[in-house]
Amino acid sequence: MAVTTAGLVLGVAGCGSEDEPPKSQPPASSSAPSRSEGNEKPQSEAPEETLAVLKGQDGFELTITSAQRDPGGFLTVKGRLKNTGDKGRAIPAGVKGNETEVLKHGSSLGGATLVDTVGKKRYYVLRDTDGRPLTTTGLDILGSEDSAEVFMQFPAPAEGTTEVTFQLPTFEPGTIKLS
Repeated sequence: MAVTTAGLVLGVAGCGSEDEPPKSQPPASSSAPSRSEGNEKPQSEAPEETLAVLKGQDGFELTITSAQRDPGGFLTVKGRLKNTGDKGRAIPAGVKGNETEVLKHGSSLGGATLVDTVGKKRYYVLRDTDGRPLTTTGLDILGSEDSAEVFMQFPAPAEGTTEVTFQLPTFEPGTIKLS
């Protein structure tokens, strides 16, 4: 019995060791940077596109880099929120909007909306079943010249809609193209 158990333990311990490369090294065909390169961002295959740059209060700037539909009927807007000021600042409280359900879940970009001027519709950030906005949350303070990756998820506008106006409280509106 002890020999069988030891054999099973050794057999299980050896499973899959030849199937996967060690986790500390990228596969030979990968172009990922090695660990010795520090905290540098990996090189993306395509340069990041800028759809719009929105100026906000107190030196904040939102650069929208994608507005992509997915097969589930959603539209995800991604970008980078940056503090261009000379000192650290709190993210403006107004960006979370004024809806009671969103406010009770803390800081977020829950006040964002999309406006389809042709279809005459406004789209609000989606919420989960508990009322939490489907957007970046927990934003607090950004230091001078610091930035944070952000996202917001909306219901997708009609298929024929190719551009919408993006609005975020305390920021100027901007027109973005949908993909």
